Amino acid sequence: MARRGTEFFPELGAQCDDVGCNQLDFLPFECDGCGGFFCAAHRTYLDHGCAKAADQGRTVVVCPECGDAIERAAPGQSEREILDEHVRSRRCDPARKRKPTCPARRCKEVLMFCNTTQCKGCGLKVCLRHRFPADHDCAAAAARRKAGGGQCGRGAQKKEGGRRPLAVSIRSFKIC
Repeated sequence: MARRGTEFFPELGAQCDDVGCNQLDFLPFECDGCGGFFCAAHRTYLDHGCAKAADQGRTVVVCPECGDAIERAAPGQSEREILDEHVRSRRCDPARKRKPTCPARRCKEVLMFCNTTQCKGCGLKVCLRHRFPADHDCAAAAARRKAGGGQCGRGAQKKEGGRRPLAVSIRSFKIC
């Protein structure tokens, strides 16, 4: 049993239960095998020689069809038996494994929440590389260009003696 804390703070921290260490640690690790408290140097089963470390081994098998991780119930159970039982349980859905990809031509980027944006023109979900309408052949932007008679901003402002008055340039500024 480890001595707890210091003289002034008895509930704060614990001394390492390793025989040769006995270091006072204010954030000790509790071993889920033997229940002892250990410092950072002796926190693993191997470092403090935990007798119940063999009981804590957990392994999983990853299903190649759906990508689920199935925990082994018994240590002697083979991988093939576990996968067969998983398929029979009807929890195996291969459609879950396929991740959506960017619909832009020749782009194979997998879309996740952190690299996906939705185009305001056509509503497509695309990767950040193709976020601009011209990069993913946006149908809505092409229709606007066709109806507008050209590209946005070109020829929309007239020069007056080489300089544009500020108020005129702000009023005639178009955002695509």
